[in-house]
Amino acid sequence: MGIDEDSLEYHAEDPPGKLEISTTKPTNTQRDLSLAYSPGVAAPCNEIAANPDDAYKYTAKGNLVGVVSNGSAVLGLGDIGAQASKPVMEGKGVLFKRFADIDVFDIELDEADPEKIIDSVRSMEPTFGGINLEDISAPECFTIEETLREEMDIPVFHDDQHGTAIISGAALVNACEIAGKDIGELDIVFSGAGASALATARFYVSLGATRENITMCDSSGIITQERAEAGDVNKYKREFARDVPGGDLADAMEDADVFVGLSIGGLVSQEMVQSMADNPIVFAMANPDPEIGYEAAKEARDDTVIMATGRSDYPNQVNNVLGFPFIFRGALDVRATEINEEMKVAAAKALADLAKQDVPDAVVKAYGDQPLQFGADYIIPKPLDPRVLFEVAPAVADAAMDSGCARKELDLDEYEERLEARLGKSREMMRVVLNKAKSDPKRIALAEGNDEKMIRAAYQLAEQGIAEPILIGNPNRIEKTKDRLGLEFDPEIANPREADGEYEDYADRLYRIRKRKGLTKSEAVDMIRRDTNYFGSVMVECGDADAMLTGLTHHYPSALRPPLQVIGTREDANYAAGVYMLTFKNRVIFCADTTVNQDPDAKVLAEVAEHTADLARRFNVDPRVAMLSYSNFGSVDNPGTRKPRRAANMLRDDPKVDFPVDGEMQADTAVVEEILEGTYDFAEFDEPANVLVFPNLEAGNIGYKLLQRLGGAEAIGPMLVGMDKPVHVLQRGDEVKDIVNLAGVAVVDAQQNE
Repeated sequence: MGIDEDSLEYHAEDPPGKLEISTTKPTNTQRDLSLAYSPGVAAPCNEIAANPDDAYKYTAKGNLVGVVSNGSAVLGLGDIGAQASKPVMEGKGVLFKRFADIDVFDIELDEADPEKIIDSVRSMEPTFGGINLEDISAPECFTIEETLREEMDIPVFHDDQHGTAIISGAALVNACEIAGKDIGELDIVFSGAGASALATARFYVSLGATRENITMCDSSGIITQERAEAGDVNKYKREFARDVPGGDLADAMEDADVFVGLSIGGLVSQEMVQSMADNPIVFAMANPDPEIGYEAAKEARDDTVIMATGRSDYPNQVNNVLGFPFIFRGALDVRATEINEEMKVAAAKALADLAKQDVPDAVVKAYGDQPLQFGADYIIPKPLDPRVLFEVAPAVADAAMDSGCARKELDLDEYEERLEARLGKSREMMRVVLNKAKSDPKRIALAEGNDEKMIRAAYQLAEQGIAEPILIGNPNRIEKTKDRLGLEFDPEIANPREADGEYEDYADRLYRIRKRKGLTKSEAVDMIRRDTNYFGSVMVECGDADAMLTGLTHHYPSALRPPLQVIGTREDANYAAGVYMLTFKNRVIFCADTTVNQDPDAKVLAEVAEHTADLARRFNVDPRVAMLSYSNFGSVDNPGTRKPRRAANMLRDDPKVDFPVDGEMQADTAVVEEILEGTYDFAEFDEPANVLVFPNLEAGNIGYKLLQRLGGAEAIGPMLVGMDKPVHVLQRGDEVKDIVNLAGVAVVDAQQNE
């Protein structure tokens, strides 16, 4: 099947289309329905009647955007009419929800008269927090947007005009930096003079370009003053008419610094690119076929051609999804009355800055594992980069507050945390820990310091103030990797090969710890110099580092062995355990033991439960511990079910245990409120359990992986609990964000150990 057939099947699959309405409040009981509708709904109605601003408090208005179109200028399809445009508008709604958690009603108006469209949209202001105009032909789109912006008290944004302007503007800022050009001195040529081209030209002026240096070409050639005076162009094109001789696009491109294509494919030849100034910037954004192909433009010259297109299969895709979801997010959250020029400029600059940051592994994988590093082939972030939300929305909100169009003030630090929560509970939970870590960063040894991911993680830890990383490895290799990645920081490096210098006592320390375990002095020297896990473990044991991470390139047992042998468990603990935190949309569950103890007895299970409860509290979670089995409270009696039952009894009998614990119980009993309140109302919990202690390693490992893969949970871990000093063992292949997260947990562990 081709893409057309696949798309038809995709859209037709039951239920048809791409959007649905879902409830956000309970509707399970008669009382719920009475609150949702009659008679309870009268109360918020009366409050809003008395104070219209309360609509933002009691309804979904503040997170609801209307996507409005008449289908007169659908990208690549033209004037297909209102109803035929509905799949596009639904798709726009999908992007709003997927990238910024904004709800959408798509509104297709079977109307060509601009005044009637204006009247229709204006009358819907009580429904929406913002309006996104889409696929409306020029010049009518200018009139519609200008009028609605003036007459409505909510943001109105025509994405076809401003989206491309903002995204390509971010690309232009970075292209100028790479090419060593001043934006104010650029000679810029536009191919196309429609809504998008005109808005983009205006926006470039807002970014610092000189209006007199912009040459705009339409299908009749250069838009000159002579053509304007002859009435050959409309009032919108007249804005960029130049007092220059007439000519065609080829004439305009001679010695130009920048080409901006918003017209049709195939208009530009290699010869035209060759006629441009040194290190030209070529934004060929016609879709689906650019004005000149990526390879053709690159091959036209020997110097650097910085090339962007509207296509996803080439570098530097100018994709509007980098803009509108996040611009509206920021605008809605401060209840802005408009999306003004200051907010657009802030969005572009935030995108430009983000392109200079280290790219998450998940983003690299999503785009075929191609290197993504600031340069000619990476001047704007990728649409799937989740950080765009945290960079652009706060920048837009801040600009709205500074420019005076915001009706609500936000604390930007708190706002970023709220945005993190929109992308998932795991980000919200990790933010708690990372904020604690930043309050008092600790020295953390990264045992696999030669690894690229560890170096990138060290950069992020230092840059964000989470920890003071120590990379254990070869200094030359680390420095070369750091320079290749363009990471500007000066990490502390510990070189095990020079253990006879600064670290000469490490071998002696290891020998003293392990000499009665069969280790000779010469073996201790060799292990310190050759095994960074032993080196890092001794570094932590000696107090030269506060915590340690390893495991990225080792099997879990071999990575765990050195810290267990050197650091060991804490004084009040006999066993370590591995814990995963699983986050769902509205709940968090800690699963133990998932990595260490194969067949624990009741005493081990009880200790693992205590360690895990302590860990939960580091995430500001009050623990409720369930000892799991296939039996419920004695329904099956054999040695296997007695083990978790005894563990639960031991914990309940211990006066030092200050958290609810019960078991043995089945997994669904532990987590389903109706079962606990109904069949087993005698259980110790007044809410479902959030710490699940599995009866053995096999069950724990299987359980957390099923929850992660089939239950849609996000997993953080494994976090090693019970150690005398903070050590965490990563899973092989973990991403940089996993390293940073576990480093944050280790720093908080170290803070508590002081």
